[in-house]
Amino acid sequence: MTSEPVVALPGNTSDLVSVLLACIRTERKGRLALVGGAVRDALLHQVNRDPHQELLDIDFVFEGSCFDLAQRLQQMLGRERLSHLQLHQNFGTAELQIDGLSIDLARARTEIYPAPGLNPLVEPGSLEKDLARRDFTVNAMAVLLQPDGRRLLMDPHGGQEHLVKRQLAFLHEGSVKDDPTRVIRAARYGARLGFRLAPEALSQLKSTLTEWPWTWRHGDPVAAVPPALGTRLRMELDLLLDQEPWPEALGLLQEWTAMPLLDPWLQCDSRLKRRLGWAVRLGLPAMAAFVAAASDPVALARRLQIPEQQQRWLEELIELRSWLLQEVISHPWAEWTALDWTQRIEAGRWSAEAVALAVLDNPPCRRSLLCWWGRWRHVVSPISARELMAEGLRPGPELGEALRQARAQLLAGMR
Repeated sequence: MTSEPVVALPGNTSDLVSVLLACIRTERKGRLALVGGAVRDALLHQVNRDPHQELLDIDFVFEGSCFDLAQRLQQMLGRERLSHLQLHQNFGTAELQIDGLSIDLARARTEIYPAPGLNPLVEPGSLEKDLARRDFTVNAMAVLLQPDGRRLLMDPHGGQEHLVKRQLAFLHEGSVKDDPTRVIRAARYGARLGFRLAPEALSQLKSTLTEWPWTWRHGDPVAAVPPALGTRLRMELDLLLDQEPWPEALGLLQEWTAMPLLDPWLQCDSRLKRRLGWAVRLGLPAMAAFVAAASDPVALARRLQIPEQQQRWLEELIELRSWLLQEVISHPWAEWTALDWTQRIEAGRWSAEAVALAVLDNPPCRRSLLCWWGRWRHVVSPISARELMAEGLRPGPELGEALRQARAQLLAGMR
């Protein structure tokens, strides 16, 4: 621990720290520390001259009751400055918004993993133990906020050294075994910050995946999957695809041979990044496009518990792929008109999203599928129901058939 003033945060954080310290002095209970990305990024700015990162939220850890501290803050600041307060009893945390700045306040804790990949057992602990439970050394630093205003850097795991080297190092030998979501997190940070895995971290990753210490394997029932290979893995993947430079992040996962955490096929998929690029152009959710490239998209979707609507698209995609293989490939599809394609696709009742996902497969008939998705499905009858009724047709099956025939004539002349 050093006493140098290592962190200079932008904005009104100095005032925020003063308010928090005033509350601590009142009770004289527990230590308070700034943790997480704010510390890492501030040190990156100082050590490597990286530009200041925008602070979307700030994380504090407190050796005491976060609820008591939050309530004291509310009494001190009032609702005008503390505009949002939400307490999470089960986790011992609080979310606040003070002067427009989002703050996460958590009680210092220790974690024990009862088995690889399961959720950890959590108990209150010290700041030192709280830092020891984290993912990488560069995220296991804190700035201890002293009542007298001093800011002491806590770096018990050598995070500063890895910052200088721009490396991600796990905190202990069982980090990946305990929580494989840390691998996805490594790709996120690596892509965003330009970091690489430290040699010992890469060795741990590869040896752990080779050993596969988790009770669940590919092909086992989805209900038996541990959280760190299921829903928690999806949460990290969501962040990677939604908030990070995902082409670089996916490239890192393939470089590290880490894709088998999700699906073995994804490891050797040279078109994966191109597939997701097309998904963005077509307005498809990146997660659905990613899962569609797996050996068994439906099984992976259920394992990750992606939204049910996207699971239905993937189920339709499997049917559509089968139809394309059995029906289209064996027929002169190149001579089909817009009407031929439209009638066949709409007879299958496949959603537009399922067809768009099939486009990402890059089949021989890709252009025709893309034309249906982009143009042909939007074609409507050139004559309206009101006009047909004015000509004497009554509402009912005959009117509907007349509208379909008019639309079909229009499609028959399109290519």
